[in-house]
Amino acid sequence: MLSVIIITRNEEQKIRDCLESVSWADEIVVVDSGSSDATMDICREYTDKVFYQEWKGFGPQKNHALGLATHEWVLSVDADERITGPLKDEILAVIEKSESDQLSAYEIPRRSRFCGRYMKHCGWYPDYVLRLFRREEARFTNDLVHERVVTTGKKGHFKHAMLHLSVENLDQAINKMNLYSSMAAREKFERGESASLLKAISRGGWTFFRVYLLKLGFLDGRQGFMLSVANAGGTYYKYAKLAEFGLGEKGA
Repeated sequence: MLSVIIITRNEEQKIRDCLESVSWADEIVVVDSGSSDATMDICREYTDKVFYQEWKGFGPQKNHALGLATHEWVLSVDADERITGPLKDEILAVIEKSESDQLSAYEIPRRSRFCGRYMKHCGWYPDYVLRLFRREEARFTNDLVHERVVTTGKKGHFKHAMLHLSVENLDQAINKMNLYSSMAAREKFERGESASLLKAISRGGWTFFRVYLLKLGFLDGRQGFMLSVANAGGTYYKYAKLAEFGLGEKGA
């Protein structure tokens, strides 16, 4: 038996296709953080388990959704992700044989799209993410951003990938870069970390070199270049904002 958990906020453009791709699950749990569009209405077409929680960060939101799930197996899916037919068959096969299976969690490869292209390089594929797990043997870290699932049991891997409609245009890339860099900087600052402008520049430059050259981003054409720049920019601004937080504390 399978529960799907999804966190949302203003996802009316993407959530229906996401829900359609998991409509075969035994239970769908949605935790919304205050959508002002039709997101929650669309979700209620697919499940009566639609809840609200004030935004606390990606990790806390997903742990709240996990706490509302009731079945043995849980599949965590984001609103911009899609479960394909072959992946669905793999998931159902695992659940069917779960009584004799010693594994507690499965990592799923992910094919992510950036500005109209599914990326093959830049470190974006196969990009294994742990998303299917036994409810009693796993939880999310409480990170505000870039949360991950931690499990006490053994892990397996799926062959077929989920689709990830990550960034459709440069406006989205810039908005996501700004949001994520702010959350990551705040999280680092609260952990007592510090940075300087020099560190921001060096980390940003290294990120571009790693993604575009070492991770073969140049093989993904112009999208590979744009993604490498976006990743470098996100890294730069994360540490620049962290440095700014430190300056604000000194001036207080």
